[in-house]
Amino acid sequence: MASVDTFSQQVSQKIAAASVPKQAPSAAPRAPLGSKASTPAQAKKAGEQYEAMFIGQMMQAMFSGIKSNGMFDGGSAEETFRPMLIDEYAKMTAKRGGFGIADAVTRTLLHAQEVQG
Repeated sequence: MASVDTFSQQVSQKIAAASVPKQAPSAAPRAPLGSKASTPAQAKKAGEQYEAMFIGQMMQAMFSGIKSNGMFDGGSAEETFRPMLIDEYAKMTAKRGGFGIADAVTRTLLHAQEVQG
């Protein structure tokens, strides 16, 4: 169970880091990373990002056993671009409904914000 918690924390940190856009020095200060999503749409986006990260981790393991062959054999291009392809597969899978993790994360985020009030 500890490994699931660790994985969940790592994914949450990556999503938080990826979802915070870089701001100009003159821009107003932003809320801290652990702050509330101000709209349900932002909570939904965070849920989809979480699910995409989860699916990507599963697909990385799935694709790790597949060796390249044919015209790409021996080159480093496939090693370079395969993780990007897997990330895109994961994003598209999550965007099209995925496994339902995004909905659960969105509900949990919104519920936690209501409790914190």
